[in-house]
Amino acid sequence: MTQPLTIARPYARAAFEIASARGAQNEWAEKLAFAAEVAAEPRVIALFGDPRLSPQLLASLFVRASESADSEFARFLGVLADNHRLRELPEIAALFEQMKRDAEHVLKVHVRSAVPLDDGEAARLIEALKRRFNSAIQLERSIDPSVLGGAVIDAGETVIDGSLKSRLAKLETALTN
Repeated sequence: MTQPLTIARPYARAAFEIASARGAQNEWAEKLAFAAEVAAEPRVIALFGDPRLSPQLLASLFVRASESADSEFARFLGVLADNHRLRELPEIAALFEQMKRDAEHVLKVHVRSAVPLDDGEAARLIEALKRRFNSAIQLERSIDPSVLGGAVIDAGETVIDGSLKSRLAKLETALTN
């Protein structure tokens, strides 16, 4: 079975190229985010594959009322509908957003810590990450009591595990070997 991300990648790339050519990356990102929310709605999921609905009628559910039916975005959704790929909209939107961040040299970083990071700590962390990755940083923070202390920083392909839990696991391994 083909993975949804594998299916979504060429469509996300095509959407990104269209949006970039028009200088409309932010606009397309918003439209794709809306369409992805609609695609995740249980009532809409039930409509996928319904033979009573034409692909174009189904595609019309994914555009805002203010969107022209012959806009590039509406035509893009029509292509997705014709190819039975509307259910991949959440993955397409996520990939598009990643391509947009890459083009803008923005790195999305997720930090998990045992206690909330205050704004000063977050600002220092952002500055250190900017220097390390040579990119603007979009920081997301979450609290994870299982970390015990310290933090786990997930920066895309790089994970920096400075958690107490990790240090204790290393110590345990060293003592048992």
